[in-house]
Amino acid sequence: MRQKHLYICCALLLIALLAIPIFYTLGQAGGPAIHPKGGDEKDGISFLENQWTVALEKATAEHKYIFVDAYATWCGPCKLLKKTTFKDKGVAAFFNEHFINVSQDVEKGQGPELASNWKITGLPTLIIFDASGQPVLQSIGYLKPEDLLAFGRQALEKGAKP
Repeated sequence: MRQKHLYICCALLLIALLAIPIFYTLGQAGGPAIHPKGGDEKDGISFLENQWTVALEKATAEHKYIFVDAYATWCGPCKLLKKTTFKDKGVAAFFNEHFINVSQDVEKGQGPELASNWKITGLPTLIIFDASGQPVLQSIGYLKPEDLLAFGRQALEKGAKP
């Protein structure tokens, strides 16, 4: 009986040890750090990671609006946006051309203060700001590629009016 328990314990330990690398790999593939770094549309929208101040400087210099993806690492719809909508070639081309794009974790660094200032009530929150940092348009929740394109166009049209 004692030997049977020993075999069962060893088997469970072996299974656990084999499962750790598998779960680690799965966590890495679907984890929160999914934002593309390059400017190539095949990789998706090119984001500045947690760099709001840099984005303001770039927006002023380049006369562009700022698109902010406010997210948290635990947020399922945030991860879905990063895996799908932000990787859409049409979306990436449009946002990389017309905006300075910022991905802001609202729970790290300057994130909590920005989330409070921006009055974020749900995640993901997508906000478009003018070059001076004033909000132009905001959306809460997951958006499909065509909806995100419409959101971006609406913000640009809103800003073009006198």
